[in-house]
Amino acid sequence: MEEGKKFDAVVLGELNVDIILSSIKCMPEIGKEILADEMTLTLGSSSAIFASNLSSLGAKVAFVGKIGFDHFASVVLESLESKKVDTSAIKRSEQSNTGATIVLNYDQDRANVTYPGAMSDFKLSDIDFQFIAKARHLHFSSCFLQPGIRNDLKEIFQKAKQIGLSTSLDPQWDPDEKWDLNWADLLPFVDFFLPNAEEIKRLTGRTSINDAVDKLKSVARNIVIKNGDKGAYLWDGIKLIHQPVFHNGHIVDCIGAGDSFNAGFIYRYLQKFPLRECLEFGALTGAINTTRAGGTGAFSTIEEIRKIAKQQFGFLTF
Repeated sequence: MEEGKKFDAVVLGELNVDIILSSIKCMPEIGKEILADEMTLTLGSSSAIFASNLSSLGAKVAFVGKIGFDHFASVVLESLESKKVDTSAIKRSEQSNTGATIVLNYDQDRANVTYPGAMSDFKLSDIDFQFIAKARHLHFSSCFLQPGIRNDLKEIFQKAKQIGLSTSLDPQWDPDEKWDLNWADLLPFVDFFLPNAEEIKRLTGRTSINDAVDKLKSVARNIVIKNGDKGAYLWDGIKLIHQPVFHNGHIVDCIGAGDSFNAGFIYRYLQKFPLRECLEFGALTGAINTTRAGGTGAFSTIEEIRKIAKQQFGFLTF
């Protein structure tokens, strides 16, 4: 750990639980009832899955976000703390309950319904930058789910860079599909922009990954694009590099696979690996995610992660 730093990374963002319904025979219809054969209540949110899995890989991680005073808040705190994530900077909302997402899981795809709750309450005034300064790296996820803070993202990332942190941002999906993120002002302060293929195309109004990268590369430092079973891409400021997927022939679900990719990429970056190797490790951790249910199920211990990497994907070098 660098002198004066307590954490490898501080994660800023949304907190909620996922109620995952699986083994569903068809899509629901208004006025009708269908059954799911399986249900899981687990830690949700892009930010929390990233933080939890980054910590499981061996990084020292803290979280800054907002929850309510309800049972789901207890689930969130207990889940993060069980993975050794520091929760001392998480705020409580008096106005809203903790967020929750109902996930209808269909093999490799899903449909989500989210109650934002306290994540809509999260504001710039909830962030202690003296606490942020204790970390080496700042990660933020899901700007479109957090209206209370979205317009302050440039200030947050600019301050993080000024106090010496590296930074990463995963925009996630826009439920309103307006995609009104001022990326031209924001991305110069983001070291790693981490959208998936559909998100970067929507944000730029382009129809291909290459064209989307062309539109962003004048202001972006590094662009990392997740593209499901087609692998991932890295724009490193010079060229676009492709990383093939690690194939899993027995996918349990893909919930949180992109967040686990992010965790693996940033973990290797914090270890000072070359960016090409960060990309490969991100693809590996994204694949590991799909071997268990939910976003954190495959990341119980470092020993279990290594076992899955070796036995299912032939990855021997960590």
